[in-house]
Amino acid sequence: MAEEQRGDAAGYVTVEIYDQIYHLSGQNTEQIRELAARVDAKMRAVAAQGRTVDSLRVAVLAALNLADELAQAGGADALLGHARAANLRGLLDEVLEEDWKTGS
Repeated sequence: MAEEQRGDAAGYVTVEIYDQIYHLSGQNTEQIRELAARVDAKMRAVAAQGRTVDSLRVAVLAALNLADELAQAGGADALLGHARAANLRGLLDEVLEEDWKTGS
């Protein structure tokens, strides 16, 4: 679960995403914590579907899902980005399905 481990006055915050610790900096540490929590939740949702246990693939699928959500939130102007995200997600699903079948 993404959560703040510590923060300091210089704008640094330590978060946990998918059981990994990250030390991040930025002007808005609360936003960093919120984004980390969202990424963590999305990665856990992807992993819960049971298609892969590889954390890199979980991260890529989570990123594609978040990009898709962002594209949908952008409305008509983001339609092309939404279509590309959906296409990439489909292609990655095909690769993962092949890996699952071959046991890679």
